Amino acid sequence: MSGKKTVISTFAGCGGSSLGYKMAGFKELLAIEWESNAVETFKLNFPNVPVWQRDISTVTGEEIFEFTGLKKGELDIFDGSPPCQGFSAAKGKRNVNDDRNDLSYQYIRLINELQPKVFVMENVAGMVRGKMKGKFIQIMKELKSTGYNVKCTLMNSKYYEVPQMRERLIWIGVKDGQASFPIPNKNIITVNDVLPNIIEQNRGQFDKTWITAKKPCYTITKTASLIFKEKDGTERKPTIDELKKVSTFPDSFIFKGSFYEQWARIGNAVMPRFMYHVAKHIKENIL
Repeated sequence: MSGKKTVISTFAGCGGSSLGYKMAGFKELLAIEWESNAVETFKLNFPNVPVWQRDISTVTGEEIFEFTGLKKGELDIFDGSPPCQGFSAAKGKRNVNDDRNDLSYQYIRLINELQPKVFVMENVAGMVRGKMKGKFIQIMKELKSTGYNVKCTLMNSKYYEVPQMRERLIWIGVKDGQASFPIPNKNIITVNDVLPNIIEQNRGQFDKTWITAKKPCYTITKTASLIFKEKDGTERKPTIDELKKVSTFPDSFIFKGSFYEQWARIGNAVMPRFMYHVAKHIKENIL
């Protein structure tokens, strides 16, 4: 085992959080993801990280130990973003009984089996609003029953060097010690800072109100709905290269598949620079 801190990612997607951990100097021992386009994209960008295309409910702590050579309690960070469509308010409705919500419990099962030093769980802000709140309380209770010191906070990527307004719930659980979060940075990066030719933006299908590009970008959702307006008045969807810039994926990051598949990967991803700040904070202040 190298001297680097270790991480295992579940629900790894195309690798947004993996990239953040890599930037913070972590060694990723394993990624687990179910969706085939996401797995293909991950493999292209992380050729040295083993990835299992598996349903997490079929994965056991025992086989993770066997594969990685880790023993119980040795892993530094266990990371996961259980699917959140049932919690998301993007389409105006929330389904409290969505089966995908129950994957949170599979993630918690693996925390108990692996006993990592720290776990990080990410989900959409909609989970703490309205009728979903009961589910949030239930999941919080389950996480606390692991015996970890668990804290949850709502974080916005715009305060962590990402030119995008993107609220996410982040849980940090610490086995021995106190959970804490990185301090928000007030130096906001705007759309114009990375895309000087854009003057306005709107959410497309969700909200046709134009706002200035002198603010961070609207949240990139899985659905290709964002509209940009150029200086000459042209209105259009952003290109994948533009989405990368407002999401902090490097230009060299390769996305696979159709325009809409690539958009969906970015819309579902954890913003790399955002996760870098979370990972760096854990490395320097918790581990």
